Order: sequence, then structure tokens, then C-alpha cells
Amino acid sequence: MYGVLLIVVLIITGGAIAFIGDRLGTKVGKKKLSIFGLRPRHTSIIVTIFTGVCITTLTFGVMAATSKNVRTALFGMEKLNQRMQTTQNNLNQVSADLAAAQQEQEAANAALEQSHKEIADLQEQQKSLEEESRQLQEGNRLLELAKQELMQRNDVLAADNDKLGQQNDMLLSANDSLTSRNAELSGRNEILTADNKTLEQRTEALRNGLITIREGDIIFRAGEVIASGVIRGNRPVAEVEADMQALAQLASRNVSARLGQDVSDKDVWIYKPEFESAVQTIAKSPQDMVVRVVAAGNLVRGEEVRASLQLYKNSVIYQDKEFIIARAYQLKGSSGEAEQTVMSFLKEVNIAASGKGILQDPIRGSVGVMDGAQFYDIVNDLAGRRGTVVLSAYARGNTDALGPLRLNIKAEQLPDQP
Repeated sequence: MYGVLLIVVLIITGGAIAFIGDRLGTKVGKKKLSIFGLRPRHTSIIVTIFTGVCITTLTFGVMAATSKNVRTALFGMEKLNQRMQTTQNNLNQVSADLAAAQQEQEAANAALEQSHKEIADLQEQQKSLEEESRQLQEGNRLLELAKQELMQRNDVLAADNDKLGQQNDMLLSANDSLTSRNAELSGRNEILTADNKTLEQRTEALRNGLITIREGDIIFRAGEVIASGVIRGNRPVAEVEADMQALAQLASRNVSARLGQDVSDKDVWIYKPEFESAVQTIAKSPQDMVVRVVAAGNLVRGEEVRASLQLYKNSVIYQDKEFIIARAYQLKGSSGEAEQTVMSFLKEVNIAASGKGILQDPIRGSVGVMDGAQFYDIVNDLAGRRGTVVLSAYARGNTDALGPLRLNIKAEQLPDQP
């Protein structure tokens, strides 16, 4: 508001001075006044110039008198510029110092944070060391107690050591008597060693004789099945034991048939714990079990029949007329080819049935039986055939794990490919 008032005053003052100058110049011109001997026209010009100078002077004078900023702009501008430049330089320096200070503050903050972390770690370590110190103090206390106890025991041991010294003297005297006794026993040992060599020679001779006997007249080979049967499980122990006794009697009859003479069931010897364990296993079994009485070793005529038991879980492996396997053979019609083909096919049937769970004969490795008439019928059917023939095997009757597997074999001629 102050600046507006100042401008209004200057305008009014300038207008007044211009008006006065104009009027003065007009009056000078009309009266043809002269200043300094100049012509009136020139005098009027000087008056006009003086009037303009007065206007300017009065303007600057009023502005300088009323405004410090105007005085500074008119008389102190260069000094003001110098101060501004100095201030700007100081400001730049302060800004740079402030940036450096901020960087230093950030570094100090990072260092402070790191120090806090280190302090926390040191506090944790201090806690750990305090706990270890407490444990060490407790350990020292226990060691001190143990030391006192050991010292007490050491006193007792010292007394015992005296007693042991006395006993040691007694043992030394006893050792002398034992040394003489040892010399006497050494002589007797030499005699026993010679007797032992003699016994070894006689044992070897007996062993060779026994081998000769076993190779001469073997009734049952080791692992050969003497008798077998299926015994129902999940029954009272007494019932299962009765069935096992019946199976043992069957084994005795089979041995009698092989020897051609009567053999008591007591002569078929089965280890009693093994027999009782088998009875308990079958009684607890939820399904029927196949029991085999097998020769424990090669049985020679005249020896006691020693046997062991084998248990297998029983189930129906093949239903009546169930397909077993089929194989294709290329026949050329040569002699003996048909019989070889049937034998090869029966081996394949044997492998397939064994893999499905039918128990093999331990000696022959077979699982099935086949009538001789049926065998020769299929051989005669294949004799003379040429080309591809497919043999298929089917179960004849339901067959469980005990077997044997009875077969029906079918032969099918395939048409020759063009």
C-alpha cells in the first residue's frame, strides 16, 4: 500500500512541476525574457530543461528520502552485489558442509546400529558366559566333593593295599606249587595229544565208512517229501495236533512201503519243539496250511528216519478248466520232434504254475502229473505236423498249493501266413 501511495505522490508532484514549467516557459516566451543574454527562444528551452531536471531530481530525492531500498539501489548496488556474492558463496559452502554432515550422520547412524548389534551379541555372549561360569562353579563344587570322597577311599585303599600285599606273598608261595603242578600236567597233556591223534584217525575211518554206507543204499534223499497234506487252521490245538499225528503215521506208512517192511510211527523222528511250534502256528493261522514231512538227510536202510516239517499257506491256485499258459511252436515234422515239443511245453507249464504258488517236488522240481495215455495222445497228435502249432494248458479240477496239478492240453494249428 505504501508503494502505491508513493507512486501517486510522484505522479502528482511530477505533473505539478511540469505544469509550472510549462506555464513558466509560456510566460517567458510571451514576455520575451532573456537569461544570461540568451535569446528568448533559447531561454524557453533552458526553462523546459530545468523543469525536467527538477522533476527527475525531485523524483529521485523523494524516493531516496522515503525508501531505504531505493537508496541502496542508487548508492550501494555494487556493495550489495558483493555481499550477495559473498552470501551465495557462504550458502554454497554451508550446503556442501550440510551434505557432508548428512553423510557423516548416516555413517554415524550405521555405525551406531552396528554398535547396537554388537552390544546385543555381547550381551548374549555375557549371558552364555555367566551360564557357563555357573556350571563351572557347580562342577568345581562337585569335583571338590568327589575329591573329598576319593581321599576317603584312598585311605581305605591304603589299608586294603596292605592286606593285598600279604595276600600277594601267599599267592607267590601258591604259584611255586602250581608251577610244579603245571610241569606234571604238561607231561600228561603230551600223552593226551597222542591219544587225540589216534582218535582223529579212527573218526576219519568211521566217517569214510559211513559215507560208503550212505552212498550204497539210500532210502530217502535229503529234502525228499516223505508225506504231505493240508491241515485246516484256526482250530483248537488238540485237533491240529491230532491231524499232525495222523500225518506222521502217513509218513511211517510211506517209509514202510519204501523199505518193504513195517516201521513204527515212533521210528519217524521229528524234533519235538519243531513239531509243537508247527502245531501252534497252524492253530493260529486264519487259513489252511500245507504241511510237508521231508527227510532231514540221506536216509540209509536200517537207520532211524529223521524228518523235519515245512509249512506253506494253502489256497486254490487254479480253478477247474482255468487257463494256465499257451505257447506257439514251429514244427517241421521230423522224428522225435513232437515228444520234445511236449516235454518243452510241460517245463513251461511247470515254471508258470510254480510262479503262481503251486509247491514243487523238492527232488524232481515238478508240480503236475499227466496220464501216460494223455501224454502219448498229444504226442501222436503233433507227430507229422508242420507249421505253427499253439499248445494250451488248462487245469483239470481245482488245484491248491499242495498240488499236484493235473492238465488238459489242447493243440491248435495256425494257418500259414501268405
